[in-house]
Amino acid sequence: MATYLIGDLQGCDDAFARLIDHLRFEPGRDRLIVLGDAVNRGPASAACLRRLMGLGDSAQCLLGNHDLHLLAVAEGVRRAHRSDTLDDILRAPDRDEMLHWVRQRPLALLEQGWLLVHAGVLPDWSVEQTLELAAEVEQQLRTQAPREFLADLFGNQPARWSPGLRGPDRWRLTVNALTRLRYIDTRDASIDFHAKQAPAGAPPHLLPWFAVPGRATRATPIAFGHWSTLGLSWSDGALCLDSGCLWGGALSCVRLESPQRPWLELHGLPCVGQREPGT
Repeated sequence: MATYLIGDLQGCDDAFARLIDHLRFEPGRDRLIVLGDAVNRGPASAACLRRLMGLGDSAQCLLGNHDLHLLAVAEGVRRAHRSDTLDDILRAPDRDEMLHWVRQRPLALLEQGWLLVHAGVLPDWSVEQTLELAAEVEQQLRTQAPREFLADLFGNQPARWSPGLRGPDRWRLTVNALTRLRYIDTRDASIDFHAKQAPAGAPPHLLPWFAVPGRATRATPIAFGHWSTLGLSWSDGALCLDSGCLWGGALSCVRLESPQRPWLELHGLPCVGQREPGT
């Protein structure tokens, strides 16, 4: 039995299918976990969801920012962006089944001693607190009226964690950390929502979330996606698996049981119909 973690799909179903073949993945024996952003910007979002759903209990996918954006667009609380490629889901005869499946996905998981998130974890959060906060949002998303709940979920404030946060502010910050985080502004310990470049080109007051001194989760390895300009990398106990398939890079994965290197790099699987970076 093998457990594979896979970086952002973003609608790159051709690369996803070839990766599964490359791994000789066998449902019922093996498991795979996509680290969020199964959909959007790539050419085949609906096909990615159907492939994941068809694997049943052998596949899991975290919620990423693009997956949440899909739910919000479907509920009419956000407008589609010009660069979105979600119509194949929104106009599909099985639209409701796909949206329901996405709404049931987790924001964070603990798997074989690894903490799994789409984007990052705030430095003050322990593993236990991260999972508890994720579970709060998951419960609301699955049980509350989706239109009303999603309407309060988007925005950049608050940008700094406080244990006293309650209700929509608490849930919004949780979602922003787990699905959008890249940098922490060391001047006030807030999330920076603007910088997307690799750390070598970032302003000196910004630190990657995993490099903040004293991070409470430092003793636990963390796998994440979301940061394509960072690429496949291992630093400070954090493994980034977004190697930019959408932008002409590759779809990469790690086998958790591998006794060799901390990750298994699988390149040569670019997205068909990829876009230029930043489009």
